[in-house]
Amino acid sequence: MVPNGEFIIIAIYVDDLFLTETGLELLNEFKKRTVSHFEMSDLGDLTYYIGIEVSQENDCVEIKQERYAMKILKEAVMEDCNATLYPKEKHLKLSKAKVEPEVEATQYRKVVGCLFYLLHTRLDLTYSVGVVSRYMQSPRESHAHAVKQILHYLKATTVFRIKYNYSNDMKLVGYSNSSHNVDIDNGRSTNGHVFYLGTSPITWCLQKQTSVALCSCEADFMAATAAMYQAVWLRELLAKVMAWIDKR
Repeated sequence: MVPNGEFIIIAIYVDDLFLTETGLELLNEFKKRTVSHFEMSDLGDLTYYIGIEVSQENDCVEIKQERYAMKILKEAVMEDCNATLYPKEKHLKLSKAKVEPEVEATQYRKVVGCLFYLLHTRLDLTYSVGVVSRYMQSPRESHAHAVKQILHYLKATTVFRIKYNYSNDMKLVGYSNSSHNVDIDNGRSTNGHVFYLGTSPITWCLQKQTSVALCSCEADFMAATAAMYQAVWLRELLAKVMAWIDKR
């Protein structure tokens, strides 16, 4: 932050960093000073960062993980698998208690872990990946089959992306839902919520509830409460950003 209110935001991961700023002159001055102290290269506009591909146009910014998705399929030896439009079979009920042969746990955990990282840009996979992640300790054949179903879906949707349009529409809209008593191991329901700024999603979450809901109405109230916590935090954050913009 400099006295006139302008600032630079710096994101750093290991030896990579990208910058965004409020003024081009400030950015150029920062790069000039940094280069004088460290050996570094300016790669221009951001196009790729920790597995996320970035495309910047005049009216929008798009992010995707197509290359990372293809890498997951290749490492799972499923790059040539048949595609499907459903990440999870309808009415599928998974359990830890089923009497089934176990599968190789290390490979199962590796694939599920990679799918988790894909959720940075793929909110459509949040529920199905969240379900299969519950069986990391002792995965069985039905769990591995559910993971393969996700990979078949991934084959059909590797190009999916999130698009952020340049717009003055700063309206925050959120949605929440719950699935009552779908976990047959402990009876706990699952919360889910997503928030949009304008027409683009900015945050989403899915997690099991901490206690057992006695009815679907109670589960919905618990999910709405969790979403409200996030809504309050986002509203306060946006208020601070808008206040800073107004001061400029």
